[in-house]
Amino acid sequence: MKCVIFGGGGFIGSAIVDRLLRDGHTIRIFERPRVEPFRKFEAHEQVEWMVGEMLSTHDMVDAIDGADIIFHLVSTTLPKSSNDDPIYDVQSNLVATLQMLNAMVARNVPKIIFISSGGTVYGSPTYLPIDECHPTEPQVSYGITKLAIEKYLLMYERLHGIKAIILRVSNPFGERQRVETAQGAVGVFMHRALNGLPIDIWGDGSVTRDYLYVSNVADAFAKAVSYSGSKSVFNISSGTGTSLNALIELLEDVLDTSIERRYLSGRPFDVPVSVLSNSLAMHEMEWAPEVPLREGIARTVLWMKRELEMLDT
Repeated sequence: MKCVIFGGGGFIGSAIVDRLLRDGHTIRIFERPRVEPFRKFEAHEQVEWMVGEMLSTHDMVDAIDGADIIFHLVSTTLPKSSNDDPIYDVQSNLVATLQMLNAMVARNVPKIIFISSGGTVYGSPTYLPIDECHPTEPQVSYGITKLAIEKYLLMYERLHGIKAIILRVSNPFGERQRVETAQGAVGVFMHRALNGLPIDIWGDGSVTRDYLYVSNVADAFAKAVSYSGSKSVFNISSGTGTSLNALIELLEDVLDTSIERRYLSGRPFDVPVSVLSNSLAMHEMEWAPEVPLREGIARTVLWMKRELEMLDT
């Protein structure tokens, strides 16, 4: 299939590109200016790199021309800072997505797969594990905007027949994650540990999340390409909770070293426990996370060590 991947140069997007290429798809990557390709592509891989602005109708129409399926992975904001400028969040993400959907209608593109946020759209859980029927009460603009995009995708499905698959991904980690953005405990903790720095923990370390290695995420998107069932919204998660303290213990085990911890005052916006049920995705899409947490951490450590060595040379 001809796949157009908006955000295909990022951490998750690049993993999805590599996975889709193994399945034999043709890829067009759409990225915003100043994003560099994450690797060299061989001629036989059939990858086109395109740069543009998502708010440009012209760029959107050009990007999706000839596409069989769209992957929407772009977000211009982060959960922790999105409340600082919610207008920008809405304009650059929600309005841009509507531009994309209108271009899909104009070019008769039949399917879109969107990455939503399992960590923010639900808010504080009323029961665990969180399934897709759980109330959605996001507490940050990032989650509100993700949820609004979900609703528009389903509206365009009803109005125009565009099949929408929404994947609410838990806490992804792995190779190519940008630690400088301070998004993702695994990457940030690992980076500090490898540089001999202490790890700051907000609270007592009992905050628990559902961490998922990035190849498992990419596999879910690959499964969604061929999914033709009636469901639209899926949690993509490990289904298992890991506390910050347990995460550091895993890192210590993989690195075979002790890590200094600094416990700071807890933050009021940190949800104590968030674990997503992945039963629906396992049943409907026949997807399951194949790489467990410890193995994913070990793979990511090897990658990060190579990256740090390259910086030192």
